Amino acid sequence: MFDLTLFKISLQGLKANKLRTGLTVLGVVIGIAAIIIVFSAGEAVRSLILQEVESFGTNIIETEIKLPSSQKGVQAEQQSAMGLATGAQVTTLTLKDMEDLEGLPNVTQGYGAVMSQKQVNYGSKRKKAFLLGTNASFIDIDKSQIGAGRFFSSSENDAMTSVAVIGSEIKEDLFGESYALGRSIKIGTAKFRIVGVMQERGSVMTMDFDSYIYIPIKTLQKKMMGIDHITYMVHELKDPEQAERTADRARALLRDNHDINAPYDPETGKLSTNKDDFRVVTMQEMLDILNTVTNAITFLLLGIVGISLIVGGVGIMNIMYVIINERTQEIGLRKAVGAKRRDVLIQFLIESVLITVLGGIIGIIIGIAASYAITQGATAYGLSWDFSIPAQAYWTALIFSVVCGILFGLYPAKKASDLDPLVALRRE
Repeated sequence: MFDLTLFKISLQGLKANKLRTGLTVLGVVIGIAAIIIVFSAGEAVRSLILQEVESFGTNIIETEIKLPSSQKGVQAEQQSAMGLATGAQVTTLTLKDMEDLEGLPNVTQGYGAVMSQKQVNYGSKRKKAFLLGTNASFIDIDKSQIGAGRFFSSSENDAMTSVAVIGSEIKEDLFGESYALGRSIKIGTAKFRIVGVMQERGSVMTMDFDSYIYIPIKTLQKKMMGIDHITYMVHELKDPEQAERTADRARALLRDNHDINAPYDPETGKLSTNKDDFRVVTMQEMLDILNTVTNAITFLLLGIVGISLIVGGVGIMNIMYVIINERTQEIGLRKAVGAKRRDVLIQFLIESVLITVLGGIIGIIIGIAASYAITQGATAYGLSWDFSIPAQAYWTALIFSVVCGILFGLYPAKKASDLDPLVALRRE
């Protein structure tokens, strides 16, 4: 008996009870559609993160404070996060460090930053706002742009002048449609003259730049916070291809500034960062970290989807047992007229695979439609959400479908092929 004949017999068997076949297919459809949606969402999130990171610039390195650790195997980003979570303060990073790093061969310029939060008053209007103290070169390195007026100058920073550049949301909340340039606002207890208004930028990596007030960093440090340290600094590179080498030089310079004797780590082949009270990050490192996170989330979701497919597979196995019981006499008759065990096994295995492949195809179509709907919803919400489904999503869905059909159809098919023809013919 040819395989094509077995295929036709299997297809006729499925057509004989369309409702049961449809309900069996439904479990696979849901699981496969979920696979497509997970892959599509993962790709969109990865693209969104890439755009967010690139919005800071791809030709920069960032240095931030980090809590030193004596624990082996603790990554730099974990140390930094733990330090912030426990409220620990690191006050060793300074503007001098920033200026020293500007002297590196591959660095063009840089800015330091420190943040605070104060109440802002204008007339009868009050608002809690984030203050970003920074250097004049911020506007040249960062992707933010001036919408009206100007950014403060280096001389104003050195003189600790009380001038401010406000975000578009701050301007709207305090002044509405009125002209803001030249007006004075009270930040805490100090008066600041507005010299510029930033263009609307929106949120980037959870940072809402439109609700920031930018003031000279020395003004914020000395006049308002009474500190000498900074939280982080950013440096622009001449050649982004040399980012990792520049980061290594920055680490060596900062260790020398901070009197840190970093031990050699034989596992990585580099100097250990455990004793460092700073963390230097390139954009590529940041992308690698974020990609690791998104991949982990994608695989976690795929694992959950896999459980739903297993549940669907158990349903397929149960249905196959029902089909075999209903067609016991047919099996006995076929074996009595010469059908071999292999023929019966393949027939019912084909039926099982047909169910899952059909469910896979329908699931892919529904998954594509659902992914497109999610893209439209996210875009309407204001997110830069790309509609993209990687090729591996289709292959994964089809492979899951076939494997699921074989795996959960094999045992019932084997039970059918093992039936004794005489016993099967006598069964009512």
